[in-house]
Order: sequence, then C-alpha cells, then structure tokens
Amino acid sequence: MSPTVEEPEDRRRTPGIEPRLLTLEDVATYLNVRVAQVYALVRSGDLPALKIGGRGVWRVDRTQLDAYIDKLHEDAEARAKAHRLNPR
Repeated sequence: MSPTVEEPEDRRRTPGIEPRLLTLEDVATYLNVRVAQVYALVRSGDLPALKIGGRGVWRVDRTQLDAYIDKLHEDAEARAKAHRLNPR
C-alpha cells in the first residue's frame, strides 16, 4: 500500500498559516529522507500518524514529529555515552 497522491502544494496551503498536520512529503523534506522511509516509519508505528478520510491520506502531527526527533537525539546520546571508545 503506497501513500496516496496529494493535491499540488499551492492548493493545500493557506498563506501565513503553518499547518499542524504534515503530509508524508513534508515530513520527508523536513527529515531529509525519502517519502518511502517516512511511510515505513509510519507503518512500523515508530512515527505516529493519522489516517484521514476514506482514501486514507496520512498526516503527521508536528508535535509528534518533534517528539520523534527528540527521542532520536536521546537515543543517539545514550549510544554515544555507552560506546566502548567513549572516555568515561
């Protein structure tokens, strides 16, 4: 199952208003990864997302994305501290 095709960006945005819910494409751009990688994160449950409407358009809440990124930072820091070459 692949992400559904989105409307052109200029028809989805209201000038001056930042959306709370981001498309998978928006998230991919924000994270500098491919849309397929974002979709895999959503499918696995690692990145919480909402499926909106009958056609199942995925959206990621900006606050959930920020929390996901914070967790990645925490995990990376813990791995670095636990690394065998880390001076203690």
